[in-house]
Amino acid sequence: MTNKHRCGWCQGDSLYEAYHDEEWGIPVHDEQKLFEFLILETFQAGLSWITILRKRENFREAFDDFNYKKVANYSEEKIQELLQNPGIVRNKLKVRSSVSNAQHFIEIQEEFGSFNSYIWSFVDGKPIQNKVENYKEAPATTEISDKLSKDLKKRGFKFVGSTVVYAHMQATGMVNDHEVSCFRYEEVKRLS
Repeated sequence: MTNKHRCGWCQGDSLYEAYHDEEWGIPVHDEQKLFEFLILETFQAGLSWITILRKRENFREAFDDFNYKKVANYSEEKIQELLQNPGIVRNKLKVRSSVSNAQHFIEIQEEFGSFNSYIWSFVDGKPIQNKVENYKEAPATTEISDKLSKDLKKRGFKFVGSTVVYAHMQATGMVNDHEVSCFRYEEVKRLS
């Protein structure tokens, strides 16, 4: 695939390219995968995404394969264990928020039947198809990410500012922000 045009943000790093080619922008409806991206995006706040990607397997192991039911029940002992884990981002507020965010994730499931139903309702269940010419033109936030961020915060979620939420929307395919010249743009569009 080296001869195919990719979005400019992932060029030159094989891990970034694999993530771009295989995951980014593909519509996600699986609860555990939605939770995984939520956790990873909240840890990414203030850091580069490649930093998180490089630690992803460590996060997966540390957070019980992103099993939100287990994370919601983490004890203080487990939180302290996470804070000593050099393989993840050891930010006390982010580690603690991952536990409370898992609890709120379950509350949303109980209210809406699934987190998927809740989050995808913000885009009427169908991905937004943007026409980004250059990745630098893609927005960092939108009215929808502002609204979703505000609602998540109202429900008790932490580290879910509009920029984090929009990155989550991009990662989980709620919005297709592949560059129109990228080989994945049309492929992802067809998956929608």
